[in-house]
Amino acid sequence: MELDLTLHHRLLKLLIVWGAIAFPCIALSSPTNGAVVLMYHHFGESRFPSTNVSLKQFDAHLHYLEENNFQVWSLEKIIRQLESRQPFPERVVAITIDDAYRSIYTEAYPRLKKRNWPFTIFVSTDAVDKKMPAFMNWQQMREMQRHGATFANHSSHHHYLIEQAHNETFEAWQLRIQTDLNTAQQRLQAELGEAPPLFAYPYGEYNAALQQIVKALGWTAFGQQSGVISQYADRLALPRYPMAEQFAALAAFKTKVTSLPLPVINTSTLDPIIGQQNPPHLQLTLAKSEDIQLDQLNCFASNQGAAKVTWIDKKSGQFSVEAHNPFNNRRSRYNCTAPSKHSGHYYWYSHLWIKPTPDDAINR
Repeated sequence: MELDLTLHHRLLKLLIVWGAIAFPCIALSSPTNGAVVLMYHHFGESRFPSTNVSLKQFDAHLHYLEENNFQVWSLEKIIRQLESRQPFPERVVAITIDDAYRSIYTEAYPRLKKRNWPFTIFVSTDAVDKKMPAFMNWQQMREMQRHGATFANHSSHHHYLIEQAHNETFEAWQLRIQTDLNTAQQRLQAELGEAPPLFAYPYGEYNAALQQIVKALGWTAFGQQSGVISQYADRLALPRYPMAEQFAALAAFKTKVTSLPLPVINTSTLDPIIGQQNPPHLQLTLAKSEDIQLDQLNCFASNQGAAKVTWIDKKSGQFSVEAHNPFNNRRSRYNCTAPSKHSGHYYWYSHLWIKPTPDDAINR
């Protein structure tokens, strides 16, 4: 089907300009802290291995944060810190949970309430309104709200938002998505008395056109790509570390919650949709830093291991990344890390890629 490419290109240019403002060009002389945001779904439900964390793992995570003096902040406090352009203190984390599954209420909530820690649940409101048995109800959410929980927008229907329906125009798609997001916001407001300007993309999927809708609403948005929030981060696609069983072992958890933001100040593309070139080519520019061990910078491609890293100009921090083989899965990532000279921790950055199938009508 035909897309309104002129309009899309105009939106993309606006987003790129906005993104340039979000990535200030400053030099770093020492490790720069950021905020690590953790993302969970199910708790103690092993039949969902790709989105579940075992209770043993979750208890170990909370114990580690508690015993090592991490500051658990709300997302709202993190956003205020970004807006103030003040540096983050060391060891700041936030806990987020997607989809409002019932095990959040039965398993996660008692553990977080006991510690008096804030946390954010991104809710797809349609499932709650339909009283689907796998999900919490509004009464349970109101109870949790009194004890540290914030509830935010995860769309009404949890669809693949970037996809256009068959024979749907770009303008009709825009209106449908705006209606979906506004409906969820209104339901949160009606049931809970507040709806913060926070949004998590279903499946972590976004593109430039969807980001522009979210920006017009005045919201801050979160993806599912790994990394650390800092002043360099794109406020329309802030990173979170997914915590599912496969990636939730304590050793890996320690590395992630102590990671640092790789200071990416420029990217060759903000839109994650893979076009004709697959594997996709990504060029990044880093702010100058005396702390990052650039000789040990490595990038990895999903399900492929190490990707090809080519230094264009190491002095100015410019390098490119390209996987050795095409991506076949719908969602893939480039993850880049480099160790700190002083702290022993790792700088981290992740870029999402989405590969449309032949039948997809995706705004790009």
